[in-house]
Amino acid sequence: MAGLTRAERPPAPAPRKAWTSRAGSWILPIFTGLAVLYLFLPIAVMIAFGFNDPAGRFNFTWQGFTLHNYATIFRFPQLTEALINSLIVATISTVVATTLGTLIGLALTRYDFRGRGPLNLLVFVPVATPEIVLGAALLAFYVSVGLARGLSTVIIAHIMFNISFVVITIRARLTGFDRRLEEAAMDLGANEWATFRKVTFPLIFPGVLAAALLAFALSIDDFVITLFTAGQATTFPLWVYGVSRFGVPPQVNVMGTIIFAIALVFIGLQIWMQRRAIVSAAPTRTDR
Repeated sequence: MAGLTRAERPPAPAPRKAWTSRAGSWILPIFTGLAVLYLFLPIAVMIAFGFNDPAGRFNFTWQGFTLHNYATIFRFPQLTEALINSLIVATISTVVATTLGTLIGLALTRYDFRGRGPLNLLVFVPVATPEIVLGAALLAFYVSVGLARGLSTVIIAHIMFNISFVVITIRARLTGFDRRLEEAAMDLGANEWATFRKVTFPLIFPGVLAAALLAFALSIDDFVITLFTAGQATTFPLWVYGVSRFGVPPQVNVMGTIIFAIALVFIGLQIWMQRRAIVSAAPTRTDR
């Protein structure tokens, strides 16, 4: 070996990986799989029991497969009314909260004005406050001002806590925003409104859509704050809670499955739009 040149010497054996490295290569995937299973197992149970054929009022044990629950989804008028109320509240609160939250997020990110620091702190207050405390505070406020509780008070409450989530999402989207694109549009003769409509808004639209989806999901799912502010009105979570003492019908699982499927469609649409934006922004071979 001593007389051989470097090129003639056999290659040194590759060092063996330590057992910790080999274990780490499969521990993380297993942990991730268990976490995903933990998250989606209740959803899978909900979907499965939407096809259950219970003999009595309680839909807690599997007793047979049937499609009858989907054919009789509107069997309970109270359930249909509660779902319609939830959709009305979620739609209105999402539109208003997304509009106001987007404007507030733009103002807090781009402009320096008096009171900006305290306002940044106040935005996080509804997120950090426990829902039961927030609901009790809203109830005390409505009673003190003599405002009758109903769907209108629920909408006001949902707009209030949804704005914070929208602002946080929009600010995260604007963190890496390139202001030179807006400056280039203004240099080409566009005014502020045209720049926002043709440059700013299309670029932040994925963040706006994500904020709207988050606000809609939080609104249609909320129970604690709605319980304090609904009065005689009934939403989907309130109706499910009330009927759970006597037995939850399979139609509730069907409704939940449909809502989950619609959410998946919107999430897939958002992912498709983001990938399309990335592909369109990537330089082609002729642009290089």
